Amino acid sequence: MDYLQLQGQTPLHGNIPISGAKNASLPLIAMTLLSKTPVHIGNVPEVVDIKTLLKLLQHLGAACSFEDHRITIDTCCLTDTKATYDIVKTMRASILVLGPLLTRFGHCEVSLPGGCAIGQRPIDLHLKALEKMGATITIKSGYVVAEAPDGLVGAAIVFDKITVTGTANIIMAAALARGTTTITNAAREPEVVQLCNVLRQSGIVIEGVGSAYLSIHGTDRALLEMVPFHVIPDRIEAGTYLCAAAITNSTLTLTGVCPAHLETVIAKLEEMGFYCDIGERTITIHPAETIKPVTITTQEYPGFPTDMQAQFMALCTQASGTSTIEERLFENRFMHVSELQRLGADIKLSGHIATITGPTKLSGTDVMATDLRASSALVLAALVAEGETDIHRIYHLDRGYEKLEEKLQTLGAHIKRLKE
Repeated sequence: MDYLQLQGQTPLHGNIPISGAKNASLPLIAMTLLSKTPVHIGNVPEVVDIKTLLKLLQHLGAACSFEDHRITIDTCCLTDTKATYDIVKTMRASILVLGPLLTRFGHCEVSLPGGCAIGQRPIDLHLKALEKMGATITIKSGYVVAEAPDGLVGAAIVFDKITVTGTANIIMAAALARGTTTITNAAREPEVVQLCNVLRQSGIVIEGVGSAYLSIHGTDRALLEMVPFHVIPDRIEAGTYLCAAAITNSTLTLTGVCPAHLETVIAKLEEMGFYCDIGERTITIHPAETIKPVTITTQEYPGFPTDMQAQFMALCTQASGTSTIEERLFENRFMHVSELQRLGADIKLSGHIATITGPTKLSGTDVMATDLRASSALVLAALVAEGETDIHRIYHLDRGYEKLEEKLQTLGAHIKRLKE
């Protein structure tokens, strides 16, 4: 098993290219199940989660190739509609095949998902919406068994709470349904917006894209012909590198980024005293004279992203004063706190609120990653810790960050990947 070893207290400098968004790529790959022709996707990050989903599609009978950040997927001749546990257990996003498989074939079996241990993320909202569209859903031996032999029918869907994967699943299901489906309280994330835009380019009429109310006009099971497209930049990777620059108080330029997707992250960094110079496809962050404390509450987009909470917690350990972070979306997303405390962080927890007092002098030691974003928070803390830090269980990190240690090395960080 691999681990990362870092020598801290080295400033960063230079330019860093941002990869395609993992969280946009996954639903877009699942969407290829709706296509009658091969689909060509560019700017796809080479991370474990992408390879896992491609493995699942291949198991279903799809032909897939992945080279130089480009994927070609042909789902014209699928031989199976069962997404088995051995693949799905490693990644929650595998549930994204449920909607497209069901709407295309009228039946499918998808294992109940696994993945990150950041809290309960039940799929009941997905299932209730599909039932409203005419599906019969049963849970049998750990599998979601879905039947709609005459196809799905458009319906009025109202989500009790915002769900990104649920919104994506129902958008794809609605694309081949009979009639019009409306979604109220839809997720507004850029990744959902791109899914809608690609479907529109493929002939699906979708109204309200980017809003909380969507209207999707289905094709009554007529498959789509999709034009080639590129995945949007990864806003979470971009935010992570902004925090790497901030915690080391360095000047760093991000390239190939979409600044509009990072407005809340940039706003919090500027509130903490950093200056960000924004270009059309670049962001340059400059050091702060004094890193100021901040108050953060995680919310659905366009609010502050829960996927950036851990990274900002690491940054807050170097702020002069007391910061607070309230996690409203996932109940177990403070598991990185104990590992940051091992490095010397002064963090107190009270329910879903963390209080961070700084600045604190961090010292290198052995720490363990508990989920994807917690992994990056430990890397950030190690960048400023005195001495050597070994970060174990980095398979979490590999699920969502492309060549992180190589990118940090180009910026001057002393980091290397080793074998246990």
